[in-house]
Amino acid sequence: MTADQLRLFFALPCPPPLASTICAWREREAPGGRPVDAANLHLTLAFLGAQPASCLAPLLSLAAQLPGEGCELRLDRLGRWRGGVLHLAPSRVPQALDELQRQLHARLSGAGFELERRAFRPHLTLARHYPQPPAGAAPTFDWPLRQFALFCSEYDGHGSRYRLLGQWPLRPATPTGRSAP
Repeated sequence: MTADQLRLFFALPCPPPLASTICAWREREAPGGRPVDAANLHLTLAFLGAQPASCLAPLLSLAAQLPGEGCELRLDRLGRWRGGVLHLAPSRVPQALDELQRQLHARLSGAGFELERRAFRPHLTLARHYPQPPAGAAPTFDWPLRQFALFCSEYDGHGSRYRLLGQWPLRPATPTGRSAP
């Protein structure tokens, strides 16, 4: 990556109170590995990788026009992938979250960005290099999804830090599950 490039991704930032609660649970019930800082907890919607700084304005404009809808996400599955990634995931993906990710990918692809072609598996990474599959029951955390954001990943010598570049609200859902006008 050159100096004029940014390592970018769109994500749902975990609200600080929830991030603190999740990290306190992780420290108590699932210590080990290399824990993700509370400030870095997020659910990735689209990873763009290294991009020229000149693409920032078009990305901010594209995101501002995305008609996403908020919803409630229940993280109730605890798992570990082969690479040692300890994560929380939902047992059910809300339609609004799935639609937000699809719309974002469609618009980014339409604007010429190359995206990973793997299935969307929403999750919250808790730790890397986690030594063994987690023991015990999975916790349940309810996360109100109210905004999405564009981040730049920067390495500061101690690990990655995610710098917020832009943030947009999601439309509130009505009690029937349909978006408010």
